[in-house]
Amino acid sequence: MERPVRILAGVRTLPALALALVLVAGGFAAWTGWDWYAAAHDDAAAYAVQRDAALAAGEQAVQNLNTLDHRDVEHGLDLWESSTTGDLHDQLASGRKEFADQVEKAKTVSTARVLSGAVSELDDRAGRARILVALRVTVKASGGESTDKDSRMLGELTRTGGSWKLSALGQAPVGGTSAG
Repeated sequence: MERPVRILAGVRTLPALALALVLVAGGFAAWTGWDWYAAAHDDAAAYAVQRDAALAAGEQAVQNLNTLDHRDVEHGLDLWESSTTGDLHDQLASGRKEFADQVEKAKTVSTARVLSGAVSELDDRAGRARILVALRVTVKASGGESTDKDSRMLGELTRTGGSWKLSALGQAPVGGTSAG
């Protein structure tokens, strides 16, 4: 007679075990769901998105401002102007004709390639950022010889209309030189 009781006892513990497993799985699902929600709505995630956007726009703008082909100088200068804002944009726009004449006379082609970049400051609320970009600029003269020059540039970015544009650009100090 003991045998039927044991089978019956095993049948009674099966729902309890299943209920316990369901509760553990539900608790785990709730915990991971909350963790995912918290991570998705964390201010650090939004800040990282803005940092990455500023860096990508800044690297592209620095590359644009160091690339120019005398055979299509107007397109290159349009790209310069669309990559900039503020005083830098005004300087480029006001000196456009003279610069185009110089490049066409020299018959040079310069191409830039970003080697690395970093955001050194980001004020997301004010819409300002500073970047450091290392790049290699290749200049090909009309005679066919080309030279490479590696340089580091410091740039300031301003967010305008939801996108980042260069508002200042200069050479980064090298070695023991001061920034002045």
